Amino acid sequence: MSQRIVKVGNIECGSDELFLISGPCVIEEESLMLKTAEILKTITNKLRIPLIFKSSFQKDNRSSLSHYVGPGIEKGLRILEKIKREFRIPVISDVHYPQQIDEASEVLDIIQIPAYLCMQTELIILAAKTNKPINIKHGQFLAPENMIKPVQKVEEAGSTNILLTERGYTFGYNDLVVDPRSFYHLNRIGYPVIFDITHCIRRYGIPSADPQGGTREFLPVIARSGVAAGIDGLFIETHPDPPNARCDAASQIQIEELEGFVRPLMEIHSVVKNL
Repeated sequence: MSQRIVKVGNIECGSDELFLISGPCVIEEESLMLKTAEILKTITNKLRIPLIFKSSFQKDNRSSLSHYVGPGIEKGLRILEKIKREFRIPVISDVHYPQQIDEASEVLDIIQIPAYLCMQTELIILAAKTNKPINIKHGQFLAPENMIKPVQKVEEAGSTNILLTERGYTFGYNDLVVDPRSFYHLNRIGYPVIFDITHCIRRYGIPSADPQGGTREFLPVIARSGVAAGIDGLFIETHPDPPNARCDAASQIQIEELEGFVRPLMEIHSVVKNL
């Protein structure tokens, strides 16, 4: 099945060139965000891989009221807009409610639909009507082939600017399993497929700040198997100081380690695309 190319700025998602979505899980202090964006720009320029900066202005699915949820839409979008302007890179963030979409679409280059909300019809339709690219994350409760359902909603609302992200399927309690068959099913839908590597090693039910809240030791093998399965983009949350990150501290990659982590993935991708 032929696959569409989805343009994000100058990036052609779904072409033979691998692209990277990266940044801290949630927006923190402005100085930290700008520092992260600057380092990411340097790394990706060196690797010659297109970069889309990701960080959430709001995380509305935290497991406790005491957990940090982000700065909110107004301040968060202001920081993302500054990153977009100063470093000339596209930006992506989640939306949780229909009323956020108009404001978010003024800044975001990609509107992201969280996994938990991938079947929320009104949210998806309103996002589609902006005609911005929409990244729909695969809900851990859905068989991968059933991701055709939210895709059809976007298409029926008049848009084909769709990206699909795999992040694992709930198998047993508090665990996400990445089944390589998911990439086969998602690829057959006909839109660029992204692999969210760092979220799939989270151990749910354990606070993300707890060192046991993520299984980083599995990152290389999971990442390499996903790229070998034929993905188009990488989604890797990274932070200058992961142990002190305010969200997903146990699963984000130390930013200084990102270059060494991504380089072999680019090599595998090049082999796969030339088969």
